[in-house]
Amino acid sequence: MDITRIIIVAVGGQGNLLASHLVGEAALAGGIPVQISEIHGMSQRGGIVESSLVLGDANSSIISEGEADILIGFEPSETLRDIGKCNKDSLVISNTAPLPPFTVAVGMGVYPSVDGSMKLIGSRVKKLIAFDATKLAREAGSVLALNMVMMGALARTGLLPLSEKLLKQAIIDKTKKAFLEMNLKAFELGYAAGAKAFNGVK
Repeated sequence: MDITRIIIVAVGGQGNLLASHLVGEAALAGGIPVQISEIHGMSQRGGIVESSLVLGDANSSIISEGEADILIGFEPSETLRDIGKCNKDSLVISNTAPLPPFTVAVGMGVYPSVDGSMKLIGSRVKKLIAFDATKLAREAGSVLALNMVMMGALARTGLLPLSEKLLKQAIIDKTKKAFLEMNLKAFELGYAAGAKAFNGVK
């Protein structure tokens, strides 16, 4: 079975760990081997949180520099920070809504230009899908649905060995009923945004 290597990166509280676990659950339901590893960097203080998912017959969950097939960034500066994991054939899906760290808020740092970051990322990889996923999460009902928006965009690419149906079923099975309608709406909004962006990517 072909191997697909995915990096999901965000800051603490954006829900990328749940997203990675849902992709993992969908893979298991589809009979696809999956390995997941996580890095928690001061996540409770808004630090980086990174998940690595390897789908297929691989011996390790480690994704080294230049090995990622797909990089999903929930925050634009964190997407840029992890671009080294990609190569010229990689796909990057990035939220364009910034979430500046505390150091920027108190004047101890400067947040990089989002447009500049996206141009740099786009020059390093084969495909870049960049959109305001935070806005769509709010439209679905809460900024906390950002992870579902990003999952929807990922599903639309068709690059996963997983169907949209399997991913939706994982959401239904593993998220709380109180948030189910919102999560499914966020997934659909992300899917539509991914479709629009993907169709415009060469």
